[in-house]
Amino acid sequence: MTATLIWIVVALVAVGLYLSWTAGRLDRLHARIDASRAALDAQLLRRASVAQELATSGVLDPAASIVLYQAAHAARQAEEDHREVAESELSQALRAVFGETAQVDAVKEAPGGEDAAWELAAAVRRVPMARRFHNDSVRAARALRRHRTVRWFRLAGHAPFPLAFEMDDEPPVALADRPGSQ
Repeated sequence: MTATLIWIVVALVAVGLYLSWTAGRLDRLHARIDASRAALDAQLLRRASVAQELATSGVLDPAASIVLYQAAHAARQAEEDHREVAESELSQALRAVFGETAQVDAVKEAPGGEDAAWELAAAVRRVPMARRFHNDSVRAARALRRHRTVRWFRLAGHAPFPLAFEMDDEPPVALADRPGSQ
């Protein structure tokens, strides 16, 4: 009887350690999601700020300036529910304005334009990477949360189900082709 009791205690301790390890892993994944979302938000804000600054610099023609300014402003002011759409519209506006190399070259010829073009190219390249990193973190957390053990023992607690950030983040060809843009 004592041996059976010892085996039951050992089994319960092993199950408890496994549940604790799984809960800790899930917590680390949720922390990684929060960090990657903050990084994504920072990159999106940087891209919108650079685009808005370029739109108001007087370097672009008036129609391109208005399109770019409105899309960047909408992306910066968008509420969380409409953020993906607003950011996609900014991507579309950037592709419309900087779809040709001539427009980027015109920006570079203006005073301070070289730095502005480089900064915009860097911001446009970093958004897809930040979004991919965030969505990979979400995918890993979702996979773990789908396990029966996590659901049965409610190891996720009250944490909201992680959501991917889906948007059109294809960069303009004229900016994407410039690795250093200098």
